[in-house]
Amino acid sequence: MLNTSRRLWNQFFRKARKVNNEPLNKVSLIVLIVVDIFILINVVMGLDDISRWYISPSQAEPCYSQWQNYRTKTTTDKDFEIIKNSFFGIDNPLSQEQIYQQVEERHLGKVSQTCFQYAKYQEQINIPPNQQIIQNIEQKQIQVSQFEQSNSNIRAQYDSTLLEKIAGQSREKSINVVGAEKAKQELDQNNQRISTLKQEITNLKNQLVTKPESMNFLGFLQEDSNFNQVEVNYQQASFWYPSIQLGFQSLFLVPLILVALSIHNFAQRREYGLIALISWHLLVIFFLPLILKIFEFLQVGVLFRFTFDILSTLLGGLLFLISYVYILLIPIVGFGIIQLCQKVILNTKAQAVRRIQDSRCIQCAKKIRTHDTYCPHCGYYQYIECPNCHNLTYKYLSHCHQCGAFQESSHNHA
Repeated sequence: MLNTSRRLWNQFFRKARKVNNEPLNKVSLIVLIVVDIFILINVVMGLDDISRWYISPSQAEPCYSQWQNYRTKTTTDKDFEIIKNSFFGIDNPLSQEQIYQQVEERHLGKVSQTCFQYAKYQEQINIPPNQQIIQNIEQKQIQVSQFEQSNSNIRAQYDSTLLEKIAGQSREKSINVVGAEKAKQELDQNNQRISTLKQEITNLKNQLVTKPESMNFLGFLQEDSNFNQVEVNYQQASFWYPSIQLGFQSLFLVPLILVALSIHNFAQRREYGLIALISWHLLVIFFLPLILKIFEFLQVGVLFRFTFDILSTLLGGLLFLISYVYILLIPIVGFGIIQLCQKVILNTKAQAVRRIQDSRCIQCAKKIRTHDTYCPHCGYYQYIECPNCHNLTYKYLSHCHQCGAFQESSHNHA
């Protein structure tokens, strides 16, 4: 296994740095690296775009988070706050319903019909008279903040003016702008104004909340049956979304990998060294993001969520033990992928069979004569001794071509 890994590692770097077994010069290497970076950037951008092609849970159920926040809030102003959030600005040319329609046009999938109904109720609230009420409330809140800031400044000076008065210091020698008596008077006046403004704000809020369109909207929100299916759909979408993303990302990468692999094999057979080199780099660039996305999926996808749910039930509050399980699980999955690559995808014996049939070097795939012992291109020794008849036979093949005996350990003589 170690010898095989070392041989594959050396073969990887030899293919990445040489053209027809000749090393690249520095200028060519720099150009190749620049090309690699450019292609990698475009691959990453393409993966990001295609991963957002399918509609996300928050886009499919856009009203879920607002309804969930409203349901869990315990503040007395929660009715006003949810109504206030229905205002999207006077200058906004698109309604919320039109925004949802644009989401459907730009993505695969559909927006919840309940959320479309939610948007219609918001549109009924978002009218000029109600917008004016919101503006009045905001203006009065700004005034309250100004009076509170003024009081804060006065209190900062009040303590020092009071001390000056106790000490008998004359007003002319005071460093404060306002005297103690006047400061007390201004504080009382400001507090009275603040109290009046807050009462006016409360009245305006009640006026907005009790309007018919607001009452209809709140009634719609408070009817849980309207949102039960939204919640179910959101949870299911959140569960499957990482898997869907991986599927679309694979749909983007796998054709590129197959094309690059086909070109690389074709270039090797025809001995087009530069094309083989570039296609090898492309193959690596396309393959590495796929591996990373698979491991990312294992961390946040269906397998992780399924494992997390089971272990959470079994372990209760000891959730940190899940990390131990995952530390053991990921290497096992990696071992399985390596075994698959060794036996199916990068099978040395199957590769050797094809190259021997085409009269090519087992190591570098260059054309050689039928009875060449060493490859004239890379110097690789093509044969091993048969343990049965002691004649030379090809490496990696299952049987000796002289006596037909089974070569059980032929793959160990790389």
